[in-house]
Amino acid sequence: MKFLFEIFPIIIFFFAFKAYGIMAATAAAIVATLLQAGWSWLRRGRIEKMMIINLAVIIILGGATLLLKDETFIKWKPTALYWAFSIILFVADLVFKKNLIKTMMGSQMSLTDGLWRRVNFSWVAFFIFMGILNLYFAFNFDTDTWVNFKLFGGMGLLILFALGQAVLLSKHIKLPEEGNK
Repeated sequence: MKFLFEIFPIIIFFFAFKAYGIMAATAAAIVATLLQAGWSWLRRGRIEKMMIINLAVIIILGGATLLLKDETFIKWKPTALYWAFSIILFVADLVFKKNLIKTMMGSQMSLTDGLWRRVNFSWVAFFIFMGILNLYFAFNFDTDTWVNFKLFGGMGLLILFALGQAVLLSKHIKLPEEGNK
């Protein structure tokens, strides 16, 4: 259910694009992301940092798309997000000595610091790759193909990458102890 909540703006964007075109889809994505952030605030009393970044990027690039009536800006949005995530993971590890992947998943797995670092940098590389791939589809294919890639290709590759990581790291997953059931 959390996954559907997180991709809600993408789904809204997709259906609005198919029905009304890129400008309506962009406006719908901005509204959907604002609603998503508002719902998160009401339910949890806070908005996650990644959601704040996404909200800022959609407002800036989506707003530029609508204001200038130029779809180029919205096509850059996934790349901007992917590269922002990549930079955050990279800088947090190298500058602040904080592995954010370990912070998110450390309670579920027991890995050496070296392995945590490799996992972190594999996500950095994946996000860089996804940003490049988005630009390839955005500027070498028609907008309809890019939108399809954005939902199905981008989401599919993200799921496949995460599943691949899960398979590789499955031997490190911490199982609940018998007394804690």
